[in-house]
Amino acid sequence: MKNISHSRITKVVVFLVAIVCLTGTAKALIDLEYNRVQLSDVNTDSYFESQSFAEENYGLFHTLTELIGAYKSEEYILSGKSLTKEDNRVIEDELYDEYYFSNEYDYDLKEADNKRIFKEEYADQIKRKKEERMRMQVKEFYQLVDTLKNYKGIVYYASDGEHVFSNSDLNKKEQFESYDAYMVYGDYQQKIYPNKVQEGHYYNYLMHKADKLNPQTDVMYIAFTDSFLQQKTEVWEKDKAEAKRFLNESIAFLIGFIVSFIYLIIVIGRTSFKDKNLYMHAMDKLYNDLNVAIVGCLLSMWFVMIVEVFRDIYLLLTVPIFIIVLLLVLSLVKHIKNKTILSHTLIYQILKKVFFAIKHVFDSGSLAVKTVLLVIGYPIIVVATFFMFPITIGLVAWLALKKVKSFNRIKEGVEHIKNGDLQHRIEIDGKGEFSQLAKNINRITEGLNKSVDSEIKSERLKTELITNVSHDIRTPLTSIITYVDLLKIENDPEKIAEYIEVLDQKSKRLKHLTDDLFEAAKASSGSMPVQLERIDIVSLLTQGIGEMDEKIEASALDVKLAHPTEKVYVKADGKLLWRSIENLFSNIFKYALPASRVYIDVEDLGTEILVTFKNISAYELNISVDELMERFKRGDDSRSSQGSGLGLSIAESLIHIQHGRFLVQVDGDLFKAMIYLPKLLNE
Repeated sequence: MKNISHSRITKVVVFLVAIVCLTGTAKALIDLEYNRVQLSDVNTDSYFESQSFAEENYGLFHTLTELIGAYKSEEYILSGKSLTKEDNRVIEDELYDEYYFSNEYDYDLKEADNKRIFKEEYADQIKRKKEERMRMQVKEFYQLVDTLKNYKGIVYYASDGEHVFSNSDLNKKEQFESYDAYMVYGDYQQKIYPNKVQEGHYYNYLMHKADKLNPQTDVMYIAFTDSFLQQKTEVWEKDKAEAKRFLNESIAFLIGFIVSFIYLIIVIGRTSFKDKNLYMHAMDKLYNDLNVAIVGCLLSMWFVMIVEVFRDIYLLLTVPIFIIVLLLVLSLVKHIKNKTILSHTLIYQILKKVFFAIKHVFDSGSLAVKTVLLVIGYPIIVVATFFMFPITIGLVAWLALKKVKSFNRIKEGVEHIKNGDLQHRIEIDGKGEFSQLAKNINRITEGLNKSVDSEIKSERLKTELITNVSHDIRTPLTSIITYVDLLKIENDPEKIAEYIEVLDQKSKRLKHLTDDLFEAAKASSGSMPVQLERIDIVSLLTQGIGEMDEKIEASALDVKLAHPTEKVYVKADGKLLWRSIENLFSNIFKYALPASRVYIDVEDLGTEILVTFKNISAYELNISVDELMERFKRGDDSRSSQGSGLGLSIAESLIHIQHGRFLVQVDGDLFKAMIYLPKLLNE
């Protein structure tokens, strides 16, 4: 899989699969759009609950309610009764607007007087407008009557008590209720069968027109013949099955496209998963904003082509359009990976060149050049914005005031710092010269603070070092002096031998302390010679554990070594690395809880090898990691152990000069030491 995941053939194959899936999705959605069944009907069980049923019968409801509720008959319309208050208001408002903007309107009169005069003078025009509106309503009335002739298979009867619209001899509610499907309105009642019509989501959409009927006089009966319902139901079921098939196809193709597109996003521009380089091609040189514009134009052209022009042959043009669009989109993905999505745009490049041109002119000269540029540029800005000259003056004054305030703030800040307040910071907003000057002054104070803190810490460490060295050396030295004095006056051979043995122990202890101190000084100063070589870290640890087998048994510790199955090599100095590991073992033997486990883990981190030593401390670790790493610091505060307190410090210095890292962590009584060393590849 590693060999073929990023191959060119695989990318081409997946790209073609993506085009096929995208084309298939588009085709299925287009077929679904032109299907007679609405998408919302796919999960609808009955034709009577469907959106298709509501939309097919909405026209009949609308026509009948308009005829009996508004128009009634030609005579009724011409009598002016069909004109509503809203119709009359609209007609008068239109004519009054003409009157208002004419010379006839008298601004000296009140509005009510002007309206009275308007109605008197425009009475004939108002009448003509109303007659035009009535003739238009008559035309609409006959258009609605003709529309009723198009409804086949539906029996209807609508009446307002005087005017009747019907396509059968039936006029009784009971006659319509004998059909298998009907809708009856009148006498403050409405009865609908089957009940599934009312259970549908589109019932209110279908029936909201019926609410405009007069329940006292208007009635509307509608029934559906069996043959009509059977035909409509069969067609609807067939279209529904096709719509469901189109929907399933679109989902399947869409999933395929998403999967293939995600794969292309992951592998595009690279030759392997570990490849950090991004490879660009000729198409990727196209500016991203132009790329987006081309993609938008192509998709818009395809949409117009589908809707208006070549709907029957759209597949022939869809495939090449989708190929170009997907290639351009993948080019954008490359730039997103390369973090050049904005910088590789034509607009950005133009603005960048203009900005740097102005910046170069402004930054290349002295303060006099900048002043000249401002003197020349300001009149140009004033001329260009002469219509808003006061705003320009105000803006310049505001900018000048800001600069003066910034200068005064810097001046006050320098006074504070001069008086010894090194914690004071000068806050200047923006990115101008004053802001940069304030940042530089703040950096100077930060440097001074760091220098003072470093000096204080150095003095403290020197004091502690002298104290610790004096304490640790004085203890065996005092014993030596004491026992030498005893030897001078002692004559008993057995006690003399005992005193000599104590002197031997204390002198060795003193030598050990001085050797450790000398080694720590050399390691921390960097003067110790280092010969880096290829070392098998697991073998080194295994050999070392074997050599310390007697000490391990004596301390009753159980050492557990975990390491990778393959050999791992580090770049280090064998002697210095073993000295560091030996110090850690010595630390474990002195401070680990007897009869506990010691875990040594070797981990391959890719570019580094991590060696971790973990053990449970016999002493309560109530000190911080920083304190543990200090020289002459021990795990027991009483300083009763035989250690010098230099082990961890020496180990850290030795690892550091081998270009590694040494870290210590404390979690309760768990002590953890970690050595990071550069890894070398296996041969």
